[in-house]
Amino acid sequence: MTKATFYFDSDVPYGFLITGHSGFAEEGEDIVCASVSSAAYMVANTITEVLKVNAKIEVSDGRMKLTVKKEQRHITKDILLGLKIHLDGLQEQYPDFVETLMEV
Repeated sequence: MTKATFYFDSDVPYGFLITGHSGFAEEGEDIVCASVSSAAYMVANTITEVLKVNAKIEVSDGRMKLTVKKEQRHITKDILLGLKIHLDGLQEQYPDFVETLMEV
């Protein structure tokens, strides 16, 4: 199962941790894993390359963590909320393979 934990300071998201493999299908054919990975990379690239925010990003096999410093959270909050909404939708479609959590 893929777990996505979103970090919040009050009602403002400042990052996420995505871990695990969904297990929906074999590697290379797993549409759930591909959907999560693609969305996470799009958000990370938008934050760092388009918005030019110096986010802390850690990536390894089956794991991606992104956090934003407090003074830049107002810039990234909408895109992080968009990712959460997207992954919440995947959780609704594939409840045995995706779980979203909030950490306050």
